[in-house]
Amino acid sequence: MSTTGVMRRMRWAEMSAGDKGALLHRGLDEIFDPELRRSIAELIDDVRTDGDAAVCRALARFDRIELTPAQLRVSAGEIEAAHVSPEVDAAIDDAIAHLRAFNEHLVRRASDWSFESEPGLVVGEKVTPITSAGLFVPSGKASYPSVAYQLGVPAVVAGVPRIALVVPPVPGGAGEVDPAVLTVCRKLGITDVFRVNGPAGIAALGFGTESIPKVRKVVGPGSPAVTCAQVEMQRHGVATMMLLGPTESVVIADASADPLRLAADLLIEAEHGTDSAVVFITTSAELADRVDVELVRQLAALPAVRAEAARASLGVNGGCVLVDDLATAAAVSNAYAPEHLQLAVAPSVEDDTLALLTDAGEILVGQHTPFSAANFVIGCPASLPTSGFAEVSSGITAEAFLKRTAVARADERALTRMAPSILALADHEGFPAHGNAIRERLGR
Repeated sequence: MSTTGVMRRMRWAEMSAGDKGALLHRGLDEIFDPELRRSIAELIDDVRTDGDAAVCRALARFDRIELTPAQLRVSAGEIEAAHVSPEVDAAIDDAIAHLRAFNEHLVRRASDWSFESEPGLVVGEKVTPITSAGLFVPSGKASYPSVAYQLGVPAVVAGVPRIALVVPPVPGGAGEVDPAVLTVCRKLGITDVFRVNGPAGIAALGFGTESIPKVRKVVGPGSPAVTCAQVEMQRHGVATMMLLGPTESVVIADASADPLRLAADLLIEAEHGTDSAVVFITTSAELADRVDVELVRQLAALPAVRAEAARASLGVNGGCVLVDDLATAAAVSNAYAPEHLQLAVAPSVEDDTLALLTDAGEILVGQHTPFSAANFVIGCPASLPTSGFAEVSSGITAEAFLKRTAVARADERALTRMAPSILALADHEGFPAHGNAIRERLGR
């Protein structure tokens, strides 16, 4: 291993099993830290017991903002009066339009269906929206109207009848909420909006308080504390997504890629925070050297706090992994199962390499498809599973707010045909009432 330049340098073929495991393992230790879980469990119990009063205590303790329960709801007047620049307003409209198109297509594909599996037996599914959803939009490090529409548009398009959104107030203020987030809410028709600290907001949505409605599913990215709160609320019957923790990205490139664009794209997710992780997988050591030179140049233009985050993301948390070929690059990426993945290889091998990639929250193909375009405008989901959960779960789309109910209809002919199988299995498993329901009908 080498630490020359911005990126930690590793060669996959020479790494020990322990080194590989350390690279692939990220995000979970902090989220499941025993002390954090204990403190979050205490906060959750406080919200369950004291409702709005506990939510206000959490705001005072963690955000240093004093509010009364009557001030938790963002009023209709505040939402209506929220103002952003014409450029930001147009950008929000652009993003919402793309997200609507993507999610409306998903909903059309997720319609009811049925078929006759044998004469007289029709089976299928009925697709309906969940009854209620809670959206958590983070605040603190930055303003995130993009998270508001990335969560809100899918829920609205899915047809969720009751949507509540919680967002921490602007740091250092008197309870004000980012006007860009409120602008998104106004454009989407979301009226149940509350200024709440993150973990307390997750608990309030799950239990319901005097002001905040109870919902059945809560989604939204955030800090380890917010993610831990979502995991803990599963014990109380609240559905959440696994896991939306600190951001991470992988970029796969061969010698044909432009190092200037590679460096720029590596810095997109790297600037989020010192807990982010960014991995550059390449077949070319020369390209890695050129990218490192570009990283030094481009880092110098970033604010100090963003540069510090990027150095941690590309250093101790991630780095450059040199591989012998693109098949190995794809295998390493699949093992990492990143939240964000960009493929920057020669057009002649693009499709073959894409076919090898199976585990990622999103795959952006080519150097004209940077993470920032996907985060803000493209319309694909940008709230994506982290910490390796892209192996088993997907990003937040309208499908996250839909449920499927199986529907079956059998006539006497079909039931008569199935009867011997039903009776044999009922008798074998020792459930006489199961069998009797058939015998009473058919006289067997």
